[in-house]
Amino acid sequence: MLIPAADVVMLSRIQFGMTALYHFLFVPLTLGLSTLLGIMETVYFITHRPIWRTMTQYWGILFGINVAMGVATGVTMEFQFGTNWAYYSHYVGDVFGAPLAIEGLMAFFLEATFVGVFFFGWDKLSRGAHLVVTWMLALGSSFSALWILIANAWMQHPVGAHFNFHSMRMELYDFYSVIFNEVAQAKFVHTISAGYVTGAMFILSLSAYFLLTGKHLAFAKRSMTVAAAFGLASACCVIVLGDESGYLTGLNQKMKIAAMEGMWETEPTPAALTVIGFPDQSQRITKYTLKIPYLLGLIATRSLHEPVYGILDLVDEARTRIRSGILAYGALTALQADPLDKHAEDTLDANQENIGYGLLLKKYTDDVLHAGPALIDKAAWDTVPDVFTLFWTFRVMVACGLFFVALFATAFYLCQRRRILANRWFLWLALCSLPLPWVAAEMGWVLAEYGRQPWVVDGLLPTFMGASSLPVSSVWISLSGFVFFYTVLAVVEIYLMIKYIRLGPGELFAASDFSARPEKKERELC
Repeated sequence: MLIPAADVVMLSRIQFGMTALYHFLFVPLTLGLSTLLGIMETVYFITHRPIWRTMTQYWGILFGINVAMGVATGVTMEFQFGTNWAYYSHYVGDVFGAPLAIEGLMAFFLEATFVGVFFFGWDKLSRGAHLVVTWMLALGSSFSALWILIANAWMQHPVGAHFNFHSMRMELYDFYSVIFNEVAQAKFVHTISAGYVTGAMFILSLSAYFLLTGKHLAFAKRSMTVAAAFGLASACCVIVLGDESGYLTGLNQKMKIAAMEGMWETEPTPAALTVIGFPDQSQRITKYTLKIPYLLGLIATRSLHEPVYGILDLVDEARTRIRSGILAYGALTALQADPLDKHAEDTLDANQENIGYGLLLKKYTDDVLHAGPALIDKAAWDTVPDVFTLFWTFRVMVACGLFFVALFATAFYLCQRRRILANRWFLWLALCSLPLPWVAAEMGWVLAEYGRQPWVVDGLLPTFMGASSLPVSSVWISLSGFVFFYTVLAVVEIYLMIKYIRLGPGELFAASDFSARPEKKERELC
């Protein structure tokens, strides 16, 4: 097999990473706002107060802008599987394509249909029917995330498929295992709860802006109360569900855990959690560490006796698996020459789980069967991702999560005591905190995807083998096109968001009860 040039692989990774990170700016807000819209409209359905309808409609406008941008950025991502990652699509398309197809046919169409009904059905449907539409919209958003994360989780923890040497690709044999992949379930609930935090922070921050400017006070107070309560519950869920995700990562992706902790040596059980430190990958040490005893062992293994393996021991294990992969590669070569070679088939079956490790050598030599200790050692060290990047992205994400709990708890307390306007310092803090959920979400995405390297499918297919055989110029052209296209979308998104935030609900919905309800009455109800 001809391996694409390193520049093509790197450029393809940059292009897909850029589009994925940009698209993920819209996903969490869509998930969070869709559910918050359902909550607000439910209150409107129960109380009949027009202000709750206004809240649903106004935040719905900002939700709609976000959905439009999310669709535009998400559709382009999937084309890259065929253009930039052709061998990946051939190798695992039988497995990876199924959840993506279901997402498009079921979840995306469900969401897209109810978006239109949500916006244009206010005066055409009964209040109950429109409430059902809003919750179906939220359900469609969640379903869409579910199927995408099922596909992504298979790349992190491949189950329910086997390698067929006749077709030279992975083939699905247990769709149930793919759907109920434990990693997929953990990633889904963690991502959904992070989206809820993002939606809550969005409403909290913009409500703080309205309160600071003295505009739409009744609207902003109610919105902030909903966001504070929902955000506090969601932020606590993020931490709890993140712990579950960390535990599963400790079971299935030991190298990722070791890199996140900058842990080079296997420590006595239970391992300590490194709060801060400065990993030096060239010297293979982590300097100036501050540790909490036992905590990592409890998080990663939920045991006082199970070890959390260090990078050096995991590299030794990779060397062993590479040697096993060489045997699998040799058997596969023999079966290509003679598909009836029973001895080769037995050898392949015995070593099949390590064939991906043998393929790591293709980066250095075409003669995998005669790779020496030096090449095996280089390939083994390739299984170590960038430790410094993973170490700090994890800590930034966790720090943001703890901050969200404190921020939402404070907001909830001040709202319940009706002291939110008296604490302008908090309103400024809430407003300035607006970007932080996106920072945390992007750090989490980098941690999940960059931490999987050097694998495009963990343990099965090295990233450098998944790329298409393209001229470097072609990738540069497409990358430049994406940068231009996404920059235009970013400008449009920011312009529309600022426009409708400045207009506010009073300008957009003059017929609401803002003018009809006396200010004294509004204060009592807030």
